[in-house]
Amino acid sequence: MERLRVLVVEDNAIIGMLLADMLIAMGHRVCGVEVTEAGAIEAASRWRPDLMIVDAELEEGDGFEAIRSILIFGPMPHVFMSGTVGGIGSRDSPVLQKPFGEKELVRAIEQAIEMRRSPSGGT
Repeated sequence: MERLRVLVVEDNAIIGMLLADMLIAMGHRVCGVEVTEAGAIEAASRWRPDLMIVDAELEEGDGFEAIRSILIFGPMPHVFMSGTVGGIGSRDSPVLQKPFGEKELVRAIEQAIEMRRSPSGGT
């Protein structure tokens, strides 16, 4: 798997830190860990990461709305994660159900990157 610059959006500091550590151990570079919708939008604009991993439900804002705002400026591979995946299925991006391990994370990242390369480009 190629080395990616990843932005993590997670409002639980412990989960955000653990996910960042997991990504770094996998060989990726974490360009930031944001906790709010507004922070995610600003960081995505500043860093233009190769991939975003976004909690669907944030205490301040919404992960889906953050991605919608970010995608206005162009495609950005992304993975959603949630503790309550039941109702958040997405045809445009992989969804991880918390808790998840490295195997599931790798699969979701590969899917998100493949969606970027597909003719439709994913959203």
